[in-house]
Amino acid sequence: MAGSTSLELSRQFTSFSGVDIRAVIEGEPIGVLQAISYAIQREKAPIYVMGKVDPLSFSRGKRGIAGTIITLMLDQHVMLGSPFNGIKFVADNDEIYPDVAVKNDASSTADLGELVSGSFDESNLSDNFSISSAWYVDQIPPFDVVIVAANEYGKAATMRIYGIEILNEGSGFSIDDIVIENQMTYVCRTILPWQKLGEWDFTSETWSSAI
Repeated sequence: MAGSTSLELSRQFTSFSGVDIRAVIEGEPIGVLQAISYAIQREKAPIYVMGKVDPLSFSRGKRGIAGTIITLMLDQHVMLGSPFNGIKFVADNDEIYPDVAVKNDASSTADLGELVSGSFDESNLSDNFSISSAWYVDQIPPFDVVIVAANEYGKAATMRIYGIEILNEGSGFSIDDIVIENQMTYVCRTILPWQKLGEWDFTSETWSSAI
């Protein structure tokens, strides 16, 4: 390619690393996200008949998409920060949740709260439920994750994960840990694979969209 500069050659092919990628939930970037992964699996079974060693065909069955989310714990759990603290769910009034009146008092760990005290109201069933913020990640309603990547060569791409339902959460800390991580597993409805967003023109300093 005669007359091409090193920058033009490097822009022919591009890649993205973790420092180029941001994850957005409910319109807000998640600043404590360390990693997100997914795996797509589908049931496929061979069809055999007598007298044939090899399968004649393969029957296609159910598909499942699952993955993991790893967040970094800074000064609070990711669920207590934006945007998750604004996501509500419908809770039973009889549910018990951890409640600490004075957080800087370590003399007691037995504080518990009840959403609404009182017995079951059979005259109005809707009064037995309340809209509440989640205190476990598995209570968070389904949400979408938009992943945006833009590198220093001016290339941009995006992918999306739709309908995430968090299943499990795990964490731990020890003398050997530099950071504290929260690891969560999830299932989801579908995934939009990586697609080009566009690129910036360094000469005219303008953005051209690929969509």
